[in-house]
Amino acid sequence: MVSPAFDPLAVTQAQALWYVAPGAAELRAEPLSAPDAGQVRVRSLFSALSRGTESLVFAGKVPEAEFTRMRAPFMGGAFPFPVKYGYASVGVVQSGPADLLGRCVFSLTPHQDFFNLAVDAVSAIPEGLPPERAVLAANMETALNAVWDAAPGPGDRIAVVGGGVLGCLVAFLCGHLPGAEVTLVDINPERAALATNLGVHFAMPEAAPTDCDLVFHTSASGAGLTTALALAGEEATVLELSWYGSHSVSAPLGGAFHSKQLRLQSSQVGHVSATRRPRFTYRRRLGVALGLLQDKRLDALLASPIVFKDLPQLLPKILGQPSGILCQLIRYS
Repeated sequence: MVSPAFDPLAVTQAQALWYVAPGAAELRAEPLSAPDAGQVRVRSLFSALSRGTESLVFAGKVPEAEFTRMRAPFMGGAFPFPVKYGYASVGVVQSGPADLLGRCVFSLTPHQDFFNLAVDAVSAIPEGLPPERAVLAANMETALNAVWDAAPGPGDRIAVVGGGVLGCLVAFLCGHLPGAEVTLVDINPERAALATNLGVHFAMPEAAPTDCDLVFHTSASGAGLTTALALAGEEATVLELSWYGSHSVSAPLGGAFHSKQLRLQSSQVGHVSATRRPRFTYRRRLGVALGLLQDKRLDALLASPIVFKDLPQLLPKILGQPSGILCQLIRYS
């Protein structure tokens, strides 16, 4: 007896993760209509937690003044709660244009097992890129934009303060510059092996190289920002990538800050870097970011996957401080 072919459009209900109160999340069922013309139906394979941002969402610490800017492209609900949040999803197209049918795609979609999305809101994953690693696309896009903003050069002495996913990706990109001396700086000595794997140096804050030509800060802590400013050389730039949410941080702007004429600059992925804006669309930038993930050394950033149905009860441990987890993979099937 031949089994009938599976009809992807027979799925009429999706399961999605919703943050519902400080420190609480749950899976909710929601109706899933047939995709409209110009949409694809996607079955999720993997998604990833963005530790920095989603920790703030989970704790209810998104500042009211940032409610609009903090909205993810396809989030549901409204801050502070309940909200369906996330922006690192990889799935397979089950219904849509012939050139996408059966292809693995990346999208800025919350944690959900099935969804419909406009064709131009998904990006096909390059041939040979594992879907697990492709979840790093949003982080790589942020790192790429930061490197464009900072404009490092060959031979530069570069420090990256903060060995989370974003800091590691920035260090990885800068490590490809000829003759550049790149050091990942973190308070966790276990990040040393990771730095070596990525092809860069490692140092604890007290042993980090000073007189740097460029410093990136990604630790989201006042102590990290203090370290970043201390490592910068004369007239150097400290590029701030941290998102602090509702927290205020103090920065040591006395001492040598003025005499060294340091430049403290922010970088944010919501805007294409001014150095590329006239030529790069968001879609082109994301395509470049996906291509930059074609290096198996980046698998070291990925934690062993957890099952989607277990996500609500595991979130406190994953997002807790310190958990040691870099990029938490979520598996859907």
